[in-house]
Amino acid sequence: MKLFAARFGLRTRLIAAFLFVAAVSAATTAALTYREARSAILQQAQDTAVSQFRDRVAAQGITIPLDRVWMREICLTLARQGTSHTWTVFAEYGNLRASSSDRTTSTVITPALRAAARGSAHGSFQRVVKNGKPWLTVGMPTLFDRGDGSQPTGLVLYAVMPLSSEEANVAAMVTAARDGALPALLVALVPALLAARSVLRPVRDLRRAAAGIGRGELDTRITVRGNDEIADLAWTFNESSTKLQESVDELRRAEERARRFASDVSHELRTPLAGMLAVTEVLDEDAGELRPDTAAAVRLISAETGKLATLVEDLMEISRFDARAADLHLDEVDVAETVRKTLQSRRWEGRVTTELADGVRAVLDPRRFDVVVANLVGNALRHGAEPVTLRVRTGRRDDGDRLVVEVRDSGPGIDEAVLPHIFDRFYKADAARTRSAGSGLGLAIAQENVRLHGGTVGAANTPGGGAVFTVDLPMGER
Repeated sequence: MKLFAARFGLRTRLIAAFLFVAAVSAATTAALTYREARSAILQQAQDTAVSQFRDRVAAQGITIPLDRVWMREICLTLARQGTSHTWTVFAEYGNLRASSSDRTTSTVITPALRAAARGSAHGSFQRVVKNGKPWLTVGMPTLFDRGDGSQPTGLVLYAVMPLSSEEANVAAMVTAARDGALPALLVALVPALLAARSVLRPVRDLRRAAAGIGRGELDTRITVRGNDEIADLAWTFNESSTKLQESVDELRRAEERARRFASDVSHELRTPLAGMLAVTEVLDEDAGELRPDTAAAVRLISAETGKLATLVEDLMEISRFDARAADLHLDEVDVAETVRKTLQSRRWEGRVTTELADGVRAVLDPRRFDVVVANLVGNALRHGAEPVTLRVRTGRRDDGDRLVVEVRDSGPGIDEAVLPHIFDRFYKADAARTRSAGSGLGLAIAQENVRLHGGTVGAANTPGGGAVFTVDLPMGER
């Protein structure tokens, strides 16, 4: 049953179930009708034959003693009087036997019928199947009246009648029922199709509505028809869709408020932070002339102010991505030279091993590409272990030439539970690490910049240990 359900659709199963019920109903009705009709036909033939034979026997004048010639004559007379059915008559009187046929005895007449006929004044009958053919046998004793009631003469007459015509009628009924079964099933196919259509229409509507919800069309609703279980399902779907739409709208409003808040706060912090950074630079220059504890405090303030400035800049950058206000300023650049400038500006040349393919030129946004490389290398230096290797190569795919940048460290790698969240905002692999040199947004910003270029970035662990970040970018038209 499970295999049938898996290989065939709901429409096919509904039609098959409908036709199965129709076939079972037709077969059951035919079987009951056959049984009742067969009993009625055979009962009518039996009653008619028994009644006629009893009347014919009663009308005969019996004189005793009997001889074989007279018994033969009465058998022929009774055989000729069979009107509705042709019967063969047999007579038994003591050891004398006679019949209306060439044989004086019949193998169809059973000992049970003989015993019943001799023991009853009204005779007996029995249906017998001999060699596959049905027969009706009737045993009727003859009587005479001595003045004190009817007395048996000892002569018993038997009528043997074939029931072939009745069986033929029954067989004809079976054939008619069988021949009418296929047209009946074909006729039943029409309401089966209509029933399947009426059941599947709301199911299809529900499927289309669910697909619309999956595409983000949260205002999708189903027209509720009737008051059956399908209507209840449609009503429940509409209620769930309404609640979902309300929840999503509220989440979007909350997200928009959060974005606006982060953008506004970052923008408002930018101006005072600029002044603070200027002051901390001056204090850093004079820190050597201060007392040791005061100099340490000044340097701590300077470092924390720098971190705050970095966080504010990263928040503003993320806000631009969320508002879809970030754009590309494409230019054709020498990739190797751009990477070298990124490392030189951050004084990482001695800490990073490079494998740069010279002469590779690509169309990209130099500033955003610089952010991507800097964030990935900085992440490797902070959370991995040196040596860190930066590799740039080219590749080819069906959609064109690709620029591939790999940043590999020699650290312990990334925990498998962390990998799916490595590019999430503010995600920290170590919950106990509440302070970090970064803002927690570096990898998220790198991913957004890569997406803006139409590329992808991923993280994985290498078999020999360490983590590797791979950036795949289109090289663009030059």
